[in-house]
Amino acid sequence: MKASIRRSAVFTSAAALVIALCGTTGTARSAVPAEPGDGELQFGYVLSETGQLAYLGPPMIESVKFAMKTINDAGGVLGEPLPTVVSGDEAGQEAVAVQSADRVLASGVDALIGAAASGMSLAFIDRVTGAGVVQCSGSNTAPTFTDYEDDGFYFRTVPSDSLQGPVLAKAIRGDGHNRVALIARADDYGRGLLESTRNALEDGGATVTLAETYDPKSTNFDQIVQQVENSRPDAAVVISFEEGTQILQAMIESGLGPDRIGVYGTDGLRSEELPRLVAPNQPGRLDGMKGTAPASETNEKYVKDLKKFAPQLKELQFAPQVFDCVTTIALAAEKAESDDPADFVEEINGITKDGDKCTTFAACKELIADGKDIDYDGVSGPLDFTDTGEPGQATIEVYGYNAKGELQTLRTETSTAQE
Repeated sequence: MKASIRRSAVFTSAAALVIALCGTTGTARSAVPAEPGDGELQFGYVLSETGQLAYLGPPMIESVKFAMKTINDAGGVLGEPLPTVVSGDEAGQEAVAVQSADRVLASGVDALIGAAASGMSLAFIDRVTGAGVVQCSGSNTAPTFTDYEDDGFYFRTVPSDSLQGPVLAKAIRGDGHNRVALIARADDYGRGLLESTRNALEDGGATVTLAETYDPKSTNFDQIVQQVENSRPDAAVVISFEEGTQILQAMIESGLGPDRIGVYGTDGLRSEELPRLVAPNQPGRLDGMKGTAPASETNEKYVKDLKKFAPQLKELQFAPQVFDCVTTIALAAEKAESDDPADFVEEINGITKDGDKCTTFAACKELIADGKDIDYDGVSGPLDFTDTGEPGQATIEVYGYNAKGELQTLRTETSTAQE
């Protein structure tokens, strides 16, 4: 079934939802959603305005707005400026994320950016793609999405954790650790990255002394930390979100801090504020801790321009990937000469590879106008989407904390999907 047909089927109920929600949950673009192909490419997002990933909200939200400004400064899409983005909060709660997605969909968006957390996207992906609306996330790393049945309407500019795990394992082994304990939150993100890292460690000859998940809603993590201690590792990996601060505190109290064993995190813990959250008066307690994350600060021009656009930003994690979501979708609409998702969805994979290289919306748009096929290399790096709508290779950052509690980029590595 064509997406435009599916979309028209939801407009009547969507309009009713807008009327019901406008007075209580935010501002909708209009009482009646726009038809697909109305001449305006309308974006919406469901990102972390509040909740456990709220610290990641500002870089992603500001990057959406920055990408839209960049596009409008270059003449917009199909000769029209992009309308104001329709906002929604995922809040770290599935029920709230679903309600936000429904409201954003009801406003008649053509593309939805988000969610931040893999679990939140899984809560509403069927509603978005089932309505024939394109969804793109710059931060969903769970391997689950690679083969997810989304009718080809879901994309991500961030690499799957199947690409991050080997880099993390290489960093651990490169530091000389042979016995490694892995603990992860019990969700798609945690389980996926745990398995990817575990497989890479064991393939590299390391012994995984523990591979355990925990309830992220728990208020006490002493039991999981005790399991780490009992496994007698020389390194431990914590795959978590904000609850990781409590886990790290408990590890330090149990003699499992980075001064005693290797301690590693992943993208969910990459934050300039982490040392002060773990040890407010002694940020140096995390001296030597390392981790991996999709690279966020390798494009110096983009970082400089984003900080000029949003000078209050402290974190940049996933900002470039979100910028690339917006830009890729806009270029696909230009290529398709249509803002109907049923049309431009067919162009998204192709514009990221096998054409004339370009690195900005303006340059790529000009090539498209000249009838050229393009290969958009984003601010997060070459995208080269696979047939499943995700990067075929990734630039992964290895980060670390020093004695002052400062976050540092130690190096970056390229990881490529196995054929």
